[in-house]
Amino acid sequence: MIKTLAAVILGFVISAVLGKYLVPALRRWKAGQAIKEDGPTWHMSKQGTPTMGGLMFIAAVAIVVLVLNGPAILSGDLTSVFVLLFALVFGLIGFIDDYAKIKKKENTGLSASQKFLLQLAAAILFIVLLRNSGILSPNLYVPFFGVEWKLPWVVYMIFAALVITGTVNAVNITDGVDGLSSSVTLPVCAFFAASFGYAYLHWDRPGSAGMTVFAAALFGGLVGFLVYNFYPAKVFMGDTGSLFLGGAVCGMAFALDLPLILILVGIIYIVETLSDIIQIVYFKATHGKRIFRMAPLHHHLEMGGWSEKKVVFVFAGISLVFCILAFFGVIGRFPVL
Repeated sequence: MIKTLAAVILGFVISAVLGKYLVPALRRWKAGQAIKEDGPTWHMSKQGTPTMGGLMFIAAVAIVVLVLNGPAILSGDLTSVFVLLFALVFGLIGFIDDYAKIKKKENTGLSASQKFLLQLAAAILFIVLLRNSGILSPNLYVPFFGVEWKLPWVVYMIFAALVITGTVNAVNITDGVDGLSSSVTLPVCAFFAASFGYAYLHWDRPGSAGMTVFAAALFGGLVGFLVYNFYPAKVFMGDTGSLFLGGAVCGMAFALDLPLILILVGIIYIVETLSDIIQIVYFKATHGKRIFRMAPLHHHLEMGGWSEKKVVFVFAGISLVFCILAFFGVIGRFPVL
């Protein structure tokens, strides 16, 4: 409990202090965000706001995990290191994408196929690593029902790769309003910290103590980031931050051996992505008609009169409710010894 609290506090302090220097530095480097021309017209005022601010919580998580988990890592408990490296790979993909956008002065960096192939490769390597390390089983535990679906390893690999790439990009899509993606992910981090803590205390699951620190550090880091990212945002997390965030969420789910729990804890990511897909499909099928005023859903609500703050608070509240519900679906996975 003390180490978890320390991880939250350290994550917050490091992220917030780093932001004090990073935001001005990004301005000096002219690392401004280019706003999509086909996006909301009222967002054009955000043009030039520094991006790649996700570096502050990425650094916070890396430092806290390596410092607080140092002794356990040296003794061979590498789960938190695996998840950290996995998230960092996605953060690097996002950084390359952000850098390309800044150089070209437009809102397009890597192509969709380039990002997908890089993400797919990272997902496959991560799943193989977890499997070979004995952290992950090729069985899908179904929350609330207490049953497992045993899948052939190849089938599980395909499933896992699709879940990871889909979830990471869903988190990226959610990052469209000041403070939204980070606020929605705070309850997700709290859920994983509580779940790993429960697994460690009641089932002694290997790696759970270190992963509790990881989730807590990310929670604190995001709160520190929100000091600068909450409306009106002084900095955006960029693809650097959103892809790292998506990788971290997926990494925690698979490290817990509970990927299906992403359906509940990631409900906002899913709804946001579905609204985008439905809009595109319907638009093409009807030759120009729309279901939503603008996709994804947060833009539809903005056009309906919702303020950015209202979108953030409502979405974060929904995320919190589903994360609490998810916890009761998880505890059956780790019976009290």
